[in-house]
Amino acid sequence: MGKQQNPVYSEEFKRDAVRLVTSSGRTRAEVARELGISGETLRTWVRAFAAEGEAAGGSDLSADERAELRELRRKVKQQDEVISILKKATAFFANDPR
Repeated sequence: MGKQQNPVYSEEFKRDAVRLVTSSGRTRAEVARELGISGETLRTWVRAFAAEGEAAGGSDLSADERAELRELRRKVKQQDEVISILKKATAFFANDPR
């Protein structure tokens, strides 16, 4: 019995497969079956390209831009929390019987 070798796929093939999953509305299993690859392999590619920003339609964000995006999202979340608190305070004081 010989050792089974895993096929080697080009980066372009991987990127195209990930785009099919992210933009076609089909499941990973459907795309994997259509391409003749393992669903697990495709899941790994989707995760890898998502981490690099590739799954978002070929976004070319640098590491600095991704870090800035994370920071901006954190700030937006924090500001949303402040706005929520201020809305509650406004409603409380609007009902104050003084």
